[in-house]
Amino acid sequence: MSDRAFLDTNVLVYAHDARDPLKRDRAQQLILRLLRERCGVVSVQVLQEFFAAATGKLEMPGDVAKRHVASYARLDVVSLAVPDVLAAIDLHRLHGFSIWDALIVRAALNGSCATLYTEDLQHGRQIETLLVDNPFAAQSTPS
Repeated sequence: MSDRAFLDTNVLVYAHDARDPLKRDRAQQLILRLLRERCGVVSVQVLQEFFAAATGKLEMPGDVAKRHVASYARLDVVSLAVPDVLAAIDLHRLHGFSIWDALIVRAALNGSCATLYTEDLQHGRQIETLLVDNPFAAQSTPS
């Protein structure tokens, strides 16, 4: 089994974005691999953000977006509590992340993930035990 890996919202959104077939294919391959290997992790925040982006930016019908959320919920889903929000605020203050990115990082750390797949943070950056990997960057190795 592979190391646990956290999927940020943008990876899930790209998996359904017909406007960028390369990113769509890359995202779909990554998600399928993590599902198959049972090492994928998301947070409740990611599921919420995916639904908002899918029904907004992608103009996906709500019932279809809900089915995708249910499908992504087959991954390990991390929920955060108040101490985690406070820890995310510390990440925000120390590293200059947006609070939303800090919550993602905290969820990935709580989920014992070795990798955070996102395009929102610096590729290759190490945050505690977590490595940031942009799966859409040429130098990425998510497959």
